[in-house]
Amino acid sequence: MSKKSTYIADEKRYEKMNYRRTGNSGLLLPEISLGLWHNFGDHDNFKNARNLLKCAFDNGITHFDLANNYGPAPGSAERNFGKILKKDFNAYRDELIISTKAGYGMWPGPYGDLGSKKFLVASLDQSLQRMGLDYVDIFYHHRPDSETPLEETMGTLDLMVKQGKALYVGLSNYRPKEAAKAFKILKDLGTPCLIHQPNYNLFDRWIEDGLLDLLRNSGVGAICFSPLAQGMLTNKYITGLPKDSRAIKDSPFLNANQVIEKLPEIKALHKIAENRNQSLAQMAISWILKEDGITSVLIGASKTDQIIDSVKAIENTVFTKHEIIAIDTILKES
Repeated sequence: MSKKSTYIADEKRYEKMNYRRTGNSGLLLPEISLGLWHNFGDHDNFKNARNLLKCAFDNGITHFDLANNYGPAPGSAERNFGKILKKDFNAYRDELIISTKAGYGMWPGPYGDLGSKKFLVASLDQSLQRMGLDYVDIFYHHRPDSETPLEETMGTLDLMVKQGKALYVGLSNYRPKEAAKAFKILKDLGTPCLIHQPNYNLFDRWIEDGLLDLLRNSGVGAICFSPLAQGMLTNKYITGLPKDSRAIKDSPFLNANQVIEKLPEIKALHKIAENRNQSLAQMAISWILKEDGITSVLIGASKTDQIIDSVKAIENTVFTKHEIIAIDTILKES
């Protein structure tokens, strides 16, 4: 009977990735991070999930981003990640940045959602148990909660660090006004906010209206999710809507009408990408990384080829003035 092979990471993995300082902290993050929102739940192929994580790490992606409710079912992404961590990455824990979050609905009743101390403490304890960890590197509040005093939510993030359950804390989906208040509370508590996780891509540039400047001025890093606008900023829709695409299936995050409406811009952006010798997805990632206030871009992947393709984006993150004007013109005409 053959002995099961032990995963050994690529020795040249750190040569394949660039790393950026996260705000004013000492922590470096890879320019590309892997999100486990999809493809790691109980309905997904476990072997494929293992291969995705190995491929990411072999290409220098050291940061894996989770949340308590990722799946489906909620909690299953963390549980499956924990199994893979034990099987393949035990020897590499100190080379990994593992993030999780709490803030969306996780269990029934009044204590399984939003931003109370009761919910956040219980949620992180459950996350650590599911992943088989003593601590996470980054613990985020996943979304603002107007019903809970900000002091309570931020005080709980501070407590998690002081109890040794998280090394750093972050925020996700906070708008500039509430983010500024949260940053001040955390700073006064002695646990400055490490990083903010907003959605940002060529089609959704809301963080340019104040948030990006706030992050730079506050010494807080930025990691952007949805860089490919749910797949619209890929070559998938250049020639129409594939039958197996998210848009045809009428995902809650993307429908056919949205894609049809954006097709002229998608095709025009694709031409600019071709002139840069990049795929549209690569250019979309590079475009985000051109900003000096951005620490990392958070990608999702269902195939290892998608990870390898995304990593190539870091080879060219410089845009000429002509390219920037051309891109802005396309987007303004939409």
